[in-house]
Amino acid sequence: MATIDEELGQIERDIRQLKIEYDQYFGGGRKRPPTEIEWRIDLLMKKYAERGGELKSGQRFRFTNLSQTYAKYKDIFRKKLKQKEEGTVQRHFGAAAKAIEAERKRLASASAAKDEPVRCSTSGSVEPGPFRMTCSDPDQETEKVTQLYQALISAKQQAGEDTGKLTPANFAEFVRKKTKDLREQKNCAEVEYIVEVVGGQARLKALVKA
Repeated sequence: MATIDEELGQIERDIRQLKIEYDQYFGGGRKRPPTEIEWRIDLLMKKYAERGGELKSGQRFRFTNLSQTYAKYKDIFRKKLKQKEEGTVQRHFGAAAKAIEAERKRLASASAAKDEPVRCSTSGSVEPGPFRMTCSDPDQETEKVTQLYQALISAKQQAGEDTGKLTPANFAEFVRKKTKDLREQKNCAEVEYIVEVVGGQARLKALVKA
């Protein structure tokens, strides 16, 4: 029987595959939409939405991140399906480029209106907004460090980067040393860590807080 982490990993892989197959469908490379993958994702999403109390804090954060990403994709797919059914989508490069640009502008407007950080990559795919966390004493804020670690793992997986060398232990040691060094060098009370996907690459930034 699969563990919670294994099933969350399966959801993440399925979401990426769903995006690829929907792009193929809208581009004319598939005859039917990938409803089987979508059905499988929906089942697992419903399962963990109902069993949220069983998840650890890091798992809960990861599931929430996946849920938000999936919801954004679903909204895009639904609108494109509607356009396809109404015959308003033309299958040539110019129309595709214009559709991607229009979707980017729509998402940017929605983000500004809701104050939610949503971006599109150059391929038109949705990139999750940045995860922010402030820390003053990592040894006493282990849950925060765990959430930051899960956010970075999720961002790297979203970007298709290797996560094999990144472990909770060496990451916690990195955060502890980085926080200590910045507090001493900049004489600040806290350090703000930001995890985001920019241009298809996962990034971790550390900023001083007064």
